[in-house]
Amino acid sequence: MRAALESLLRARKLDATLTSAPANVPPDRLAATGWEPLDAALGGGLRRGHLSEIAGAPSTGRTSLVLHALAAAARRGEVAALVDACDTFDPPSAAAAGVDLGSVLWVRESHDPARALKAFSLILQAGGFGLVVLDLADVPAAALRHFPWTTWMRVSRMIEGSDTIALLVGRDRIARSPGGVTIALDAAARERWAGASDRARVFAGITPALRVVSAR
Repeated sequence: MRAALESLLRARKLDATLTSAPANVPPDRLAATGWEPLDAALGGGLRRGHLSEIAGAPSTGRTSLVLHALAAAARRGEVAALVDACDTFDPPSAAAAGVDLGSVLWVRESHDPARALKAFSLILQAGGFGLVVLDLADVPAAALRHFPWTTWMRVSRMIEGSDTIALLVGRDRIARSPGGVTIALDAAARERWAGASDRARVFAGITPALRVVSAR
């Protein structure tokens, strides 16, 4: 009953004061994202066995954080999976960001969120993955509303107690488990440029501006 109530509060965006997650998490139950400011805000990393989410508008650093997390998983010797609901993942950019593509299962869907969700669920049920990402950032909000709120409760239960981190990516908040977090990205993200002069400058990425909403 408590889990159902918490999930309902999250679906209505009324979860800011939930206190169900323990404050102290053993280090072996945390997995660093690879981006130090975020890991500091998370107390060491994302919690294993929980569903977390990244929420932000375009150009706020969503992709940068996902690539950091995929690269960090590979450095730990873990296999990761990315379910790409709108076929927007760019392997060359990911490789340039340090992602070991040989350790990532990439599932491509073409604007079919229901099929993407099914693939996400099957991968979580299969087990053996350190990080599984479902990228819904380019899925229209109306399509996401077709998913009943119990969908995310089932996802949370699939990985409860496991070593897997499930991570949703969207424009707005979608869902998280009681022990998961929402990484909310703000429009104040800073562009990074490389080059010795103005004429030789090359876009080098985005430094996200974020806040972490957790169940504390």
